[in-house]
Amino acid sequence: MNEFPLIPTRGLMDRRRFLGDTGMGLGAIALTHLLARQGLLAASVSGKEPIRPAIDAGRPYAPRDAHFEARAKNVLVIFCSGACSQLDTFDYKPELIRRHGEPMPGKEKLITFQGEQGALTKSPWEFRPRGKSGKMISDLLPHLGALADEMCFIHSMKGKTNTHGPGENYMSTGYTLDGFPSVGSWITYALGSVDQSLPAYVAIPDPRGKPQNSVNNWAPGFLPASFQGTEFNATHAIRNLARPAAITADGDKATGSFLRRLNEIHAERYPGDTQLAARIASYELAARMQLTIPEVADLSSEPAHILRLYGADEGGSKINDLRAAYAKNCILARRLVEKGVRFVQLFNGAYQTGGEGTSNWDGHKDILGQYSVHGPVLDKPTAGLLIDLKQRGLLENTLVVWCTEFGRMPTFQKGAKGRDHNPDGFTCWMAGAGVKKGFSHGATDEFGYKSVHDVVTVHDLHATILHLLGLDHERLTFYHNGIERRLTDVEGEVVRDILA
Repeated sequence: MNEFPLIPTRGLMDRRRFLGDTGMGLGAIALTHLLARQGLLAASVSGKEPIRPAIDAGRPYAPRDAHFEARAKNVLVIFCSGACSQLDTFDYKPELIRRHGEPMPGKEKLITFQGEQGALTKSPWEFRPRGKSGKMISDLLPHLGALADEMCFIHSMKGKTNTHGPGENYMSTGYTLDGFPSVGSWITYALGSVDQSLPAYVAIPDPRGKPQNSVNNWAPGFLPASFQGTEFNATHAIRNLARPAAITADGDKATGSFLRRLNEIHAERYPGDTQLAARIASYELAARMQLTIPEVADLSSEPAHILRLYGADEGGSKINDLRAAYAKNCILARRLVEKGVRFVQLFNGAYQTGGEGTSNWDGHKDILGQYSVHGPVLDKPTAGLLIDLKQRGLLENTLVVWCTEFGRMPTFQKGAKGRDHNPDGFTCWMAGAGVKKGFSHGATDEFGYKSVHDVVTVHDLHATILHLLGLDHERLTFYHNGIERRLTDVEGEVVRDILA
């Protein structure tokens, strides 16, 4: 007999129902008590009250106050897709050079992402001291090496996955799974944008194509769609911005004014319709972008010495053509920062166009041959970008972050001349607003295999970026599916050692 019939034949409450409901209620009380003791309830793990910015649906990009005084106003992320090797760029390991050709102690039969590992292998490129700091940087990146005194290196990064797609997700969103908001989305959700005629958040894919996890790197996840990144680069402009030839400028302006008046009348009639207000706001931004984006994306006004600084005037070979195309993206990134765009995400490397390692830093089979292309493409334009930002005074308010999804092994793969995936130790660096210059934080072991000193997680990196923007990563939240979500999940600490 069913004790809990859909149509009760007895009273609304009997002894069995009372005892059953009481048991479940006491269990819920006990669970709540345990969660509260561990700080896992909605008030956030830290016990601090969440801060959810008040968003006007009709003005989602309106500038909003930070939680405390900010050191940076803008963020420019340079993301090297494919997992750039720390051991061939910025992480100098004398012991790796001395033990070249020997098995890694205690790891003679190590199996990693693509299989069995061979011997310890030094970098094909020499490392040399750079700048007044004497920072050892590889000859693969001489132009960036010359700027070592501007950089703040984090040599003890640690990831959660050895797979590219989840690795990109983790670096861009703090989660290995799809469906979570990117760093740029969180920042524009929190702070809005000073300039209302340009997107608050722009993603610039590599000229060769999108990264492996594509739009997930700049997606809004469960945040309102207004805070997703707008994707375009110097090669592929935003589509459908030009006015049709059959429509005159005066006619276009008059139509816009009429439409705006209709929207105002509708908003007065239905003042609580936030979805409509958000839709109108997106269309109005698109209309403003028709005027501003072509101007920002038109690099023809850049003087010859700036094109030369970035390498954007080069050509005539595969490397020169690639470098010039990426250099134009770097100039575009600078122009966007100059116009006040809050968050710019610049990609170097695309997903597998032409085969493994051909169009990104995934150097499994022949790292000398592959990185001899990728290094020169990255080096001069990125160095030119830093120099240009500094000479224009933009580094004072802009935080530049160079990152990749994980690192590479100190060994070569058995039977190959490249390095396998390694999430246990890799390098990122920052420059500009709020961070120390010519400084190194943390370290991997003697071979560059694992982070062992002052280990920094991606959550720590994200917490530090938010902190420099005047945001408390433990309090910036968005309520979703019963959880006060945050960029750093239930983890993350500000890396205070690198703060200027």
